Amino acid sequence: MTSPITVHTFNTPNGVKITIALEELHLPYTIKIVNITKDEQFHPDFLKISPNNKIPAIQDPDGLNGQNTSVFESGAILLYLAEKTGKLLPQNPAQKLKTSEWLFWQVASLGPMLGQAHHFNIYAPEKVPYAVSRYSQEAGRLYNVLNTRLAESEYLGGDDYSIADIAAWPWTRYPDRQGVDAGKLKHFQRWFNAVAERPAVKLGQQKLADAMPQE
Repeated sequence: MTSPITVHTFNTPNGVKITIALEELHLPYTIKIVNITKDEQFHPDFLKISPNNKIPAIQDPDGLNGQNTSVFESGAILLYLAEKTGKLLPQNPAQKLKTSEWLFWQVASLGPMLGQAHHFNIYAPEKVPYAVSRYSQEAGRLYNVLNTRLAESEYLGGDDYSIADIAAWPWTRYPDRQGVDAGKLKHFQRWFNAVAERPAVKLGQQKLADAMPQE
């Protein structure tokens, strides 16, 4: 019997990646909310497992060599879970490389730039036209990169759904909030809808939403 993995998280795109992955992999887990609106990510106990004071992070009692293992950074967590189970990451070297490329594209480009676009379009205390324009344009470029890739491949890594798709999908749920009109990106829309209908994707989002503190 596998002991539950503890997921230290909050309901953000990076946070929901991990609950989706755990549902896809049928791994037991418990959710521990780190309320980033109350600076709980700076608590010394959390910093021991996530020194960059960012969610998500996990603690796996049945980790490396059967020992308790903590992992921070969402991309590293997805790789860890995929390698732990032998799922959602191709074993063929060329396919594994392609999946890794798109995983790292998400963590290095898609997430940070869409996050900035979202912030300056929605949450910034004052409108900064230059920032809105800069990050919205970059977000639009990245959606086009995604659409172009999905014109040639069913999923980001190739023919099979993988951790690359799990990494990217949560960030693309609200393109309008990122200053992007994604309605004409038909390959992106096909992929987005296919991923959205997966039972584990629905459940991973719902469980995290349900775990959030009531205001």
